[in-house]
Amino acid sequence: MLSATIPKDKTYLPPHFEIRKLDPVHTTWANAIFSHSNTFYASIKWSLTKPENQTAFCYKLFRAADYLIRHQIDSGMSFGIFDTTYKYKHSESAELEGKLYWDESDLDATNEQLLSQMDFPLVSIAMSYDAYNPPDMTKMADFMDASPLFGIFFGELEARDARDSATRKVEGPHKVLQRNGTSTRADYEAQGLMKKLAQWLMQEAAGRGYIGIEIPCAHDAVIKAWLNPPSPFKASVVSKFDAKTYEKEVDGHMIKPFAPSEQVGARIYVSLGN
Repeated sequence: MLSATIPKDKTYLPPHFEIRKLDPVHTTWANAIFSHSNTFYASIKWSLTKPENQTAFCYKLFRAADYLIRHQIDSGMSFGIFDTTYKYKHSESAELEGKLYWDESDLDATNEQLLSQMDFPLVSIAMSYDAYNPPDMTKMADFMDASPLFGIFFGELEARDARDSATRKVEGPHKVLQRNGTSTRADYEAQGLMKKLAQWLMQEAAGRGYIGIEIPCAHDAVIKAWLNPPSPFKASVVSKFDAKTYEKEVDGHMIKPFAPSEQVGARIYVSLGN
């Protein structure tokens, strides 16, 4: 696999961008980016609602994802890109160094209005947790309920993973980093931020002694970035399925739950060589 070599500790980000570790104070911002992106810009339409109810789904996902976002930030291995030249829209935002202005009672808010109400300098996120300390699934019910497609997607990738279960077992902390949440806010897309953050994270994880990173991907750009890691890391697809053609039996009938989405879902493992 061809890969681009990036010198240690180099990100090649424009000078006004900085990569920082996400702290609990950033939970609301990270969740807003995650929820807004997965509602309005995801290759797979996670919402089972009608298009006119997308704003309601965004709010629902925002509430449901709170535990998952917090768990990943608490892991100490979730990072974000900040725009150091960000211009605040409101004086209150400037005083607080960022604020989210969503009003969950406003179901008429448009995609663009919700984005404008994200008045903070965090622009791209890479959420992760140590695979030895996964989320408590008893606290994930609201997230899975937000869209049944989440459970189907992750379940299908797990079922198709042909690796030996014994070799996949994580024996302790700081071995495998589990990525789960890649989002860039819409007004900062097409600047290569996701790719640069991904490659930086591979180096950071390797420097901390991790032997590998596993990531589920539901977007072609994410798949491409993670399949082409900087040298000496190596990546492989360990599981995949075509969401467009995937069928599932429900009440005796075969349905295509992801329709009309056209996306190959993939689980990628990056060996860090430690």
